[in-house]
Amino acid sequence: MGEQTRIIKLDATDSTNSFLKGLLLSSPLDDYTTVVTQKQLQGRGQMGTVWHSEEGKNLTFSVLKRFDALSVDQQFTLNIGVSMAVLEVMKELTIPDVKVKWPNDIMSGSSKICGILIENILKGSLIGHAVIGIGLNVNQTDFGELDKASSLKMIAGHTFDLDELLNRILDRLRFHLDHIEEKTVTQLLPAYEKLLFRKDKPSTFTDENGERFMGFVRRVSPAGKLILELEDQIFREFDLKEVTLLY
Repeated sequence: MGEQTRIIKLDATDSTNSFLKGLLLSSPLDDYTTVVTQKQLQGRGQMGTVWHSEEGKNLTFSVLKRFDALSVDQQFTLNIGVSMAVLEVMKELTIPDVKVKWPNDIMSGSSKICGILIENILKGSLIGHAVIGIGLNVNQTDFGELDKASSLKMIAGHTFDLDELLNRILDRLRFHLDHIEEKTVTQLLPAYEKLLFRKDKPSTFTDENGERFMGFVRRVSPAGKLILELEDQIFREFDLKEVTLLY
């Protein structure tokens, strides 16, 4: 286990990422300082999607990670490290068929159980630190309109201890992120690509204009872009804002 992680518990906050970034402005914080909340009022997912979370049933937290020499062009190592950490804990809990829906959702089967939002704060051409937000559906069993959402309780059939789960994830995050600056995206990609949701299966996507198209998830580029194979064996790279995988 080693070092103690400072965990700040809040009853409610707009966003744990925003709260942690605010704290940074007023005081120096130790590596892996973590903010966890019972109730997130304005949880943000990628591209403005809102995270609906019942109070006290899920894990909503943000972790500070400081860097000495992580270059911007290697920043996707972070996505890989965080995704792998969460996936490994899910596998330990025997959650079936866990995969990463590029770039930052964790799936069990075709249901989303976790969303990750990483915000990098730059210092020139380096990343000074990152705020890693994780929202994991744990003990909530009603998601209303969200038919693609599920939770650990719905999948495993029992209730989970949130504090224990948080500590397990923080433990794996340390394991994956402690020496991440010494690694490159290219080194980490093979293990990550094996875990891609819908890899090599015919899938439907929408582009930035909402137009649908078919393709296959093949790999991820060293810059973290998704490489799809389209018809006529054409390969194209897509950035986060340029493509959405529909399931």
